[in-house]
Amino acid sequence: MTVIGDGPPAEAPTSNIGGRPPAGTPNIGGRPPAGASTSKPSAASLAGMAVRALRQEAHLSPKPGLADRRGRGAHDDMDLPLLLASAEALRPTFRSVAEAAERTSAGVGLREELGRLGRVGEVAMLRITRGVNTHRGALWVLGLLVAAVGRAADEREAARHAAGLAALPDRRLPSGVVSHGERARRRYGVHGARGEAEAAFPHVIEVALPRLRRSRTAGLTEEASRLDALLEVMSLLDDTCVLHRGGLEGLRVVRLGAERVLAEGGAGTDSGHAALIELDGRLTARRLSPGGSADLLAAALFLDMVPWPGHVARAEREVLACRR
Repeated sequence: MTVIGDGPPAEAPTSNIGGRPPAGTPNIGGRPPAGASTSKPSAASLAGMAVRALRQEAHLSPKPGLADRRGRGAHDDMDLPLLLASAEALRPTFRSVAEAAERTSAGVGLREELGRLGRVGEVAMLRITRGVNTHRGALWVLGLLVAAVGRAADEREAARHAAGLAALPDRRLPSGVVSHGERARRRYGVHGARGEAEAAFPHVIEVALPRLRRSRTAGLTEEASRLDALLEVMSLLDDTCVLHRGGLEGLRVVRLGAERVLAEGGAGTDSGHAALIELDGRLTARRLSPGGSADLLAAALFLDMVPWPGHVARAEREVLACRR
């Protein structure tokens, strides 16, 4: 089920995965400086941030089993140019989702409009990719969050609003269409993308975002911080993309492999990087692609770049406190 600008940033970081960022590195996480405007982002701006998050996730390398700057990963029908074209194809959908959320009160009517827009967006995506499912899961996750951001003061509140929308029925949903992820969810009794949304995205709010920010605070590069956030999600998530391809044994391989990389110090250390490359080879050989984890990383990157009013106010208070 699906529901549901800006010029490209420096989405392809250099290969300096470990260590500290160079002097003068910009505020990559998107957090506004003290004194920045606290006005609500426009629909075009939200769409731009959603597309940028998908582009950043696509460029991130080396991602185990996933298409990235190096190649196709465990896929034979997907590569970086296709992922970037798919992300751009979804820009009008994300903008329409944000506009619908602006003019429509939360309820079944909005949920059904988001569902309609998501299905239109999926058709546009599949037209560009010639039928390859590049971002169906990401469209569901980011579509809900784009719709929720305008009603929220921070990422937790946005996740709660998105959960409320996800729990509402879509009476216009065509019957008889079951995705691979939904089949895996039913077969293995896991939450899947719908359960993650209805639970207010715990792997985004409680796992990916905290790890991303802790790694930055520790002085790691942005690429290493993002990889560690992805790996932590992989180590915990019942990823239906993995279950569809590899069953419970495949999921065990992914989770234990991600745990080992983190135990070795993460992507920013020599031993962690070596374990990451080893895991990539193992997943690629088994054709295991943790696409659900990648979608949730994109959601974390999106929420991290939103200029939340609460964060701006807190930054301004900290600056004032330092001046006293």
